[in-house]
Amino acid sequence: MVSERGCIVKWAPQTEVLAHPAVGGFWSHCGWNSTLESIVEGVPMICRPFHSEQKLNAVYIESVWSVGIQIEGEGEVERGQVEKAVKRLIVDEDMRKRALDLNEKVKASVRIGGSLHNALDELVKYLKTE
Repeated sequence: MVSERGCIVKWAPQTEVLAHPAVGGFWSHCGWNSTLESIVEGVPMICRPFHSEQKLNAVYIESVWSVGIQIEGEGEVERGQVEKAVKRLIVDEDMRKRALDLNEKVKASVRIGGSLHNALDELVKYLKTE
């Protein structure tokens, strides 16, 4: 079905694929690892959660961080829904900008003196005192 328009593989190095400059968006089930990998690369998402934390992550991705679009519903997804989500993701330059801004915030938080770096230091200090 995809012939000259694409390629389907059983496995791919997701972080390397997301880091490629040609990637305009990421279709994700919104598991935490996939969510973080997409944020770290500054790639906006199309969200299709199934269960557990995926649904909460999708709400944050779309409604709080505004770096993705959630496709609602159970079962099969209609072609028109996918087309609409992809077009919106590609056309919405602000979404890409917000994804890149979130990427910068994450990078800043893990640097020495960043909020995540400091929180982990505090946790290690606490664990050493116990």
